[in-house]
Amino acid sequence: MRIIRQKPMTLGERLYIFEAIRGLWTTLKHAARGLFDYDSLPTISYPEGQPEVRNTYRAKHRLMLRPDGTPRCVACGMCAAACPAHCIFIEATQSDDPRIEKRVMRFDIDHLTCVFCGLCVEACPVDALRMDTKVISFEHRTRDEFVSSLFDLTNWNPADYPEDEQSQKAPGGTLNKQALETWGMEVK
Repeated sequence: MRIIRQKPMTLGERLYIFEAIRGLWTTLKHAARGLFDYDSLPTISYPEGQPEVRNTYRAKHRLMLRPDGTPRCVACGMCAAACPAHCIFIEATQSDDPRIEKRVMRFDIDHLTCVFCGLCVEACPVDALRMDTKVISFEHRTRDEFVSSLFDLTNWNPADYPEDEQSQKAPGGTLNKQALETWGMEVK
């Protein structure tokens, strides 16, 4: 066991009056800075100015797309099983492509109950679900609008993700033609 000895307080510290004055002085300095030098404050005028969000921040979800434009999701249900909030709802159907057993017919995420933990992204075996949209502010008029459907989750632009190779393989991306050739489909 290790004993840590505390340094005894001086007379000024025991009176607390000098420490209280020091704290008030700090508060007054910050208040004066806000009144007279507002532009130097480290604040953002929200909503006119948006905060800078890093790529690694867990934001709103998106479903990745194959080169032909279909969702990469194989409807295995692992994301829904890993979700502690039970906010992911999936319905599967048979796939027309013989290389893929199932495809997703319905994929909904209720963002009112989502805790944005990222476990669904970690559980996905085919890297179909990501949380890198940088959308961190949600405002809607009804509760139903907070539920993102399959259309909402796949409606993204590859130009918003220029460094991500997988996003560029989606329709409209810079690597889409090469990915279609690799996938074995006709290039338009």
